[in-house]
Amino acid sequence: MSAKAERATLAMIASAAGVSVATVSKVVNGRPDVAPATRSHIERMLRDLSYEPRRIERPRTTQAVALLFHGPLMTYSLEILEGVLAATTEIDVDIVVARTDIAGDHAPQRIRERGGAEWQAVIAVTSAADEMATLSRAHIPTVVIDPMGAPQSDLVSVGSTNFSGGTSATQHLLELGHTRIAYVSGTAESACNRARLQGYRGAMEAAGIRIPRSYVRDGSFEYTDGLRAGAALLDLPQPPTAIFAANDEMALGILEAARTRGVRVPAELSVVGFDDTEVARVASPPLTTVAQPLRRMGAVALRTALRLAAGEHVDSHHVELATDLIVRDSTARARE
Repeated sequence: MSAKAERATLAMIASAAGVSVATVSKVVNGRPDVAPATRSHIERMLRDLSYEPRRIERPRTTQAVALLFHGPLMTYSLEILEGVLAATTEIDVDIVVARTDIAGDHAPQRIRERGGAEWQAVIAVTSAADEMATLSRAHIPTVVIDPMGAPQSDLVSVGSTNFSGGTSATQHLLELGHTRIAYVSGTAESACNRARLQGYRGAMEAAGIRIPRSYVRDGSFEYTDGLRAGAALLDLPQPPTAIFAANDEMALGILEAARTRGVRVPAELSVVGFDDTEVARVASPPLTTVAQPLRRMGAVALRTALRLAAGEHVDSHHVELATDLIVRDSTARARE
């Protein structure tokens, strides 16, 4: 029998494993909805029968770049995606989008199997340390947007001026006469969150204002964190008159916590976010926020990734784009 006839198929794997072809296909394509024991059994069959996925040949002139997100796609993620896609109108490149928290340690292999082609570079958004180690082992040129840890000399990254953004947000509230200003934090290990928190603390210290421990609340950049932290802050015996949230999603949660308690924004509570995503513009009231150029960050990351793939030298391993305070209707002068 010829080697071609002996090539393992999905049907052969399914028969050997005693499962459906659809279940085998889910495992091959990295889908999460397969029981761990079943997945392990199918993966063993794939190895034993030397299964090789069929690949779709792509024109050699077309480059492919993987855009990897860690966690659910929020408005922040979508703004970056828009920036990357807009840049592709000027560059002949295919973009493969995936979530690393679903694909796990086998992200590079599974993306290749699903996309049918190898990619020349990676843009990783807020990736965890273990995910970065996986990409490093794959020896693929990588650019990180908003790395979780501090920028590293051997890691090319793109971010914004988070410290000055945190400072400007806090100074805005101080200039409005607020002294009881709280901060709702993003993910603790996130470098951008730490810089925003330092900006907040620095501005408060420069104004000679002590920050009560209860005024700094943990979160992870999600709406529910703002809802929970906002409720806790507003239920304090001496609640803050202003809250600075590490992103727009959490700021919206704070607005809802205030609404359910009958606290008027901005008459009784001023709220500032960070990012200037679409949700900030459509919030009620429209949200004062620190704008970071997310779309431009995506475009810069793509161009930098392609330069690395071409073996070119980059002048800086960490690029920071400027932030800008956008004042809308969620902040007003303090009443006290």
